[in-house]
Amino acid sequence: MSALVECVPNFSEGRDAGKIKQITAAIQAVEGITLLDVDPGKDTNRTVVTFVGSLSAVEEAAYRAIRQAAEVIDMREQEGAHPRMGATDVCPFIPVSDVTMDECVALSERVGKRVGEELGIPVYLYEYSARRPERKNLARIREGEYEGLEKKLRDPEWRPDFGPAEFNPRSGATVMGAREFLIAYNINLNTKDKRLATDIAFEIREKGRTVRIPHPESNNYLDGSIIRYREGKYPCSFCDHIAGSVTALIAHHEQKHDFDIRSYWEEIGYSEDQLPGKPVKRPGKFKHVKAIGWYIDTFKRAQISINFTNYKVSTIHDVFDKVCELAVTRGVRVTGSELVGLIPLKALLMAGRHYLNKQQRTTGIPEKELVEVAVQSLGLNDVTPFIPEEKIIDYAVKTEAGKLMNLTVNEFTAELSANSPAPGGGSVSALAGSLGAALTSMVAAITHEKKGYFEQKPFLSAIGDEAQQLMDHLSSLVDEDTKAFNQVMDANRLPSGSDEEQARKREALAEANRFAIRVPLEVAEKSLRVLELAKIMVEKGNPNSVSDAGVAGETALAAVRGAGLNVLINLSGIDGDEEYVKETKKTIYELIEKAEKLRAEIFSKTISIISKA
Repeated sequence: MSALVECVPNFSEGRDAGKIKQITAAIQAVEGITLLDVDPGKDTNRTVVTFVGSLSAVEEAAYRAIRQAAEVIDMREQEGAHPRMGATDVCPFIPVSDVTMDECVALSERVGKRVGEELGIPVYLYEYSARRPERKNLARIREGEYEGLEKKLRDPEWRPDFGPAEFNPRSGATVMGAREFLIAYNINLNTKDKRLATDIAFEIREKGRTVRIPHPESNNYLDGSIIRYREGKYPCSFCDHIAGSVTALIAHHEQKHDFDIRSYWEEIGYSEDQLPGKPVKRPGKFKHVKAIGWYIDTFKRAQISINFTNYKVSTIHDVFDKVCELAVTRGVRVTGSELVGLIPLKALLMAGRHYLNKQQRTTGIPEKELVEVAVQSLGLNDVTPFIPEEKIIDYAVKTEAGKLMNLTVNEFTAELSANSPAPGGGSVSALAGSLGAALTSMVAAITHEKKGYFEQKPFLSAIGDEAQQLMDHLSSLVDEDTKAFNQVMDANRLPSGSDEEQARKREALAEANRFAIRVPLEVAEKSLRVLELAKIMVEKGNPNSVSDAGVAGETALAAVRGAGLNVLINLSGIDGDEEYVKETKKTIYELIEKAEKLRAEIFSKTISIISKA
């Protein structure tokens, strides 16, 4: 899967379908964008739109959507139940696959700058993009909403990060930034008792719970009495004064020291929540987790409804396992779980590996099988069917990627044999490298399951994981090589009648030729790593599978050599950069030399082991 970013802009219009359609049409007009969801709300007068694509595609689509919203929405006439401060109220960017949070931060800054300069809309950055701590929280920025925006913009402390510090009465202001993916997830219980679900929710959520004494008869915390903070003695951090309550301490600081102590709570070890008489709170078990309990009549059972605001810190499988434990102590059982909306592929792959590790099975298996392990282990088919192509965001995206690799073997070889230059040797080299990686993973998996290799299981699993990643990456390069060739052909077809057209064509050809070199060079580098892993499997793998590891070495060498030939022939299209040509040739010859040496060692060792069998 190529780099993928999700964008979830919220527009201050949820009633006029025509206006909403104009905004979504602007998004869909951008090539490479997949519109996943449009969710309008009449009472809130707000529409949440979800779309995904590459960094560049999302960048353009987000700008066009904000521009269109500024044209069709007039905030002077807008009203609704949901807090808002602009036509495009908030526009978050979320990394999904092969994209870093830093890249999404940079993306938000580029879009924000363009919106501010070209549309004259004040833009505030929030979450990971925030340049000031007090602007990290969306609710804090949105205080006063649209009605208070004019006054806020006159305050130097609220100067926008981009755009004019002037009130735009039609469009208001927009909040923009990068954040983590939010996963909406429900865990099902074999009970109709909502209180039990709520009790477990309080245990797992970051906010935690009010501490209670268990009821003496039921031993249930929900029936018990609340523990509250008592009156105590609180010292001033600046003098010898002792206050009888936190309230009195606040008053002392304001009167005697002329400042608000609230900003120093952490320093002196108190919390404003610890006022005498207030309930004692206990933090929950998981960061970045919000949870409540409810009863769903459709399913005739209680559920724990969970929002993961950072699934990489608190994973769905860790929370699921903990809920299973907490349920048993309350006399109930988890029957499965349910996803609301979509989930990143990475979250399920993490879960699949987690449960395979618990079973002491290898994690070096194909992606599809990892997903199936996760689905079964989490019980995601419990109340509604889990369809990966609809529920996993990476699979739901409509893309041309993988066009060749989606063909059958017969279809691919037929396409290869046709009278067109692509797919050609570059794609075949990438396929050969992928096959070598697949064989290496197979040998690691077979060895992992064999008796006598217990202590090597973690090592073998790691080899299998890496081989699987190499297999997937090299498979993607099968299509990338054909794409690179087609780009060169497209550049060659550009007109060259004028000096300007000739310059444009030279620039396009240079860019296309460099791309046509980068792809096979990457094939050669990744295939060399396959050779290194194959050598390890020849030496440390199951002797009964040594011939398979040997074949992995043969195919990986073919991949390195074949990719090298493609690099060399494409270098002939580079003009005016002799140093680049020289260094690239040196690199590819070194890769081939290393690969040939490794293959000779693999072949010799394989023959030696076979002859002793």
